[in-house]
Amino acid sequence: MFAQLRTFLPTTILALLIIYFGYQALTGDRGLLTQPERNATLQEKSVELAKLEAERKDLELRARLLRDSSLSADLLEERSRRQLGLVDPRDYVIRTKP
Repeated sequence: MFAQLRTFLPTTILALLIIYFGYQALTGDRGLLTQPERNATLQEKSVELAKLEAERKDLELRARLLRDSSLSADLLEERSRRQLGLVDPRDYVIRTKP
C-alpha cells in the first residue's frame, strides 16, 4: 500500500504547490484581486507627489531670491519680520491657524 502512495506523492506535492501559488497570485499582496487597492494607493501617492513637487519649486524659488546675486528686498523684509515678530504700523495683520 505504501508503494502505491509513493507513486502519487510527487504528483500530490506538485498539485499542492500549484494550488498554493495560484491562490497567492489571486489574493496575495500583489495579486490580481488587489488591483483596485493598489490603484487607489497609486492615486493618493500621485497627488502627494504633485503637492511635494509644487512645494519644492516654491522653496527653490525662495532660496534663489535669497542668494547674494539676486537678493529680493521684499522677501528679505518679509522673512526678517516673521523671524523677529515685528510688524510695520501700516500693515494689517491677519492671523490664521497653522
